[in-house]
Amino acid sequence: MIELIRTNSENKDFIYLVRELDIFLNVIDGSDHPFYAQFNKIDAIKYVIVAYKNNIPIGGGAIKQWDPNTMEIKRMYVMPEYRGQRVASKILAALEKWTAELSFSKCILETSIRLPEAMNLYKKSGYHIIPNYGQYANVENSVCFEKTIQ
Repeated sequence: MIELIRTNSENKDFIYLVRELDIFLNVIDGSDHPFYAQFNKIDAIKYVIVAYKNNIPIGGGAIKQWDPNTMEIKRMYVMPEYRGQRVASKILAALEKWTAELSFSKCILETSIRLPEAMNLYKKSGYHIIPNYGQYANVENSVCFEKTIQ
């Protein structure tokens, strides 16, 4: 059974998962990785979900305020051996629920065109592609998504 806990970016298991994510993204992004990494610092993220299976951290994600109505989904990751088990969908749904509880009405996110599995997850979860926002505005390898949260 998958257990989801709410925490913050000081959680040691979340920090471990982010390190694993950064190793993965360094390979995916190649020479672009330093550019993306500057926007993915985890200090001061207040809203983090960590997924556990048998008390082992297997995935996580976070939300960070973007504007007065919007939370940005950050640092979504599931360990490779647990992919395909709907862990990411559960984390994403928990982050959306938390977003609604905090009275925000929208989630946005950025992912890489090099991550088709991530793009499929977001599309299946009701996100639609939007023009690249903020620091990703002119980045050709980025694709941005948005979802209205009820």
